[in-house]
Amino acid sequence: MERKTINIFDVVGGKAAVSTEDGDRLFETISAFLGKDFEVVLDFVNIETLTSTFLNAAIGQLYNKYDSPFLRKHLSTSNLQPEDKELMVKIIERAKEYFKDKENLEKDIREAFDDE
Repeated sequence: MERKTINIFDVVGGKAAVSTEDGDRLFETISAFLGKDFEVVLDFVNIETLTSTFLNAAIGQLYNKYDSPFLRKHLSTSNLQPEDKELMVKIIERAKEYFKDKENLEKDIREAFDDE
């Protein structure tokens, strides 16, 4: 399996990975390589600010397209700060839960807001 390292600093053009747009662009790049059975390494060197907004767009969406075993085998990170690792774990856990039962979760949310 070929390996592709994606430098997040280069993708976002700076030290802050914060926007949905940058996350969506990274998602598309990751998906393209995963679709060709690459191992993708996300390199967070020089990233000083990382938000859940960015990670949801970039990583969370992957769980709608690929299953967890596939992503565990094909996706990894490097140079991720400890506090950012914790955020990444939370994003992944939420994404797996959301996409596992997306239809029922959306129904529950609609019903909750209809009650107000």
